[in-house]
Amino acid sequence: MEWRDEGIILGTRKHGETSVILEVMTRAHGRHLGMVRGGRSRKAQPVLQAGNRVDITWRARLDEHMGMFQVEALELNAARLFESACAVYGLQTLAAHLRLLPERDPHPHLYEMLGLLIEHLDEVATAGELAVRFELVMLEELGFGLDLSECAATGRREGLVYVSPKSGRAVSREAGLPWHDKLLPLPAFLIGEPDAHAELAAVEQAFRLTEFFFVRHVYEPRGLASPEARAGFLNALRKHRAAKPRQPGDSAA
Repeated sequence: MEWRDEGIILGTRKHGETSVILEVMTRAHGRHLGMVRGGRSRKAQPVLQAGNRVDITWRARLDEHMGMFQVEALELNAARLFESACAVYGLQTLAAHLRLLPERDPHPHLYEMLGLLIEHLDEVATAGELAVRFELVMLEELGFGLDLSECAATGRREGLVYVSPKSGRAVSREAGLPWHDKLLPLPAFLIGEPDAHAELAAVEQAFRLTEFFFVRHVYEPRGLASPEARAGFLNALRKHRAAKPRQPGDSAA
């Protein structure tokens, strides 16, 4: 058995004296594990870092075996990402989300979004909005997508300001007013064009929205807790947004 694909590294763990088990999100083969012989060598370590984009060849005698990876660097992003607390926590959060998916289950749209986020995770002005959009797609890929296109009660596409916690569908201001306290707020930037200048309060509101449905449909049924890195990512966003505006790519230090 053999295939070749492009992937983004999610993490590694030691295996034996010199090897590692590599975890990657691939374009066509989903989240995949494989052994890299000599992966702990000085030559290999800089390549096998989370966030790097790599060319991967996988080989195994049988499809159900873990198999071996041969890896070549395509884009070394780790050094840049590791300079930003926001990027480090963000990457860890994305990896935790992707581990909710069955191994080897292809999700090409998520792969493309992951690649986009890798480019911008150290840009604090846009990282939060991109990450919460990734969470919305994750929910959809897991079978629990939200419908924010029209009001669940009236079918209208204007004035959408709430989300029903029961159906996951948008609700207009007029239709939702009598049940205001029981509905979830819908940040405007989630239903318009991507807004790089969304207020921090709106970004945090969006993360509370996605967390509600992750907890309800994914974490509680599986007996899981929300990723610790997610809280770290939000704290890093708050720290940077509260500080004097910085240029994209500034260090978190």
